[in-house]
Amino acid sequence: MPVLPSLQRSSFNKDLRNRHLIYDYAAQDADRNQEKWRYEMWLYNEDRINYPIHRGPMAGRVAFQSATYQCIRPGELWQCNWLETGTICSLVFDIAQKRTTTLIAFCNGDWEQNKAAHGDRRNQEDLARMRALGKIGTQVDRILLSEQAEILEDFHGPGNLKQIEMDLPTL
Repeated sequence: MPVLPSLQRSSFNKDLRNRHLIYDYAAQDADRNQEKWRYEMWLYNEDRINYPIHRGPMAGRVAFQSATYQCIRPGELWQCNWLETGTICSLVFDIAQKRTTTLIAFCNGDWEQNKAAHGDRRNQEDLARMRALGKIGTQVDRILLSEQAEILEDFHGPGNLKQIEMDLPTL
């Protein structure tokens, strides 16, 4: 995917390129008990994100995706959007407040069969299973989650994540 014109003169390189975040959502389980969902995201470049999920219903999923970015306020607020094999994700990164605000529109397959959604999309069997889950239900059969997270770590580089091979398919 080419660099979007909206990023060519933006503060993307300074604000986001190669930035790595580890953050916890203050969420609730099915019985409304408080729990932390830990996510990690490496904002690799203007086209890709790389993220494993460590805690919560999707814990055990390791993924990378094509992404689009939109600067809301240079040096302060950015939006990152991606489609994950049927689930729509939108994350706003508040640099100054060290928080994320996220809307996730889970497809039926990912939400109702979340254990089957686990795996590493670099593995062809896992990827095929993830893609099949994304085809379950219709566009209106979505579970919408709006959550905020506290950023625990903010650094540059891959950390412990594997590099993204840009020729691998993302959907």
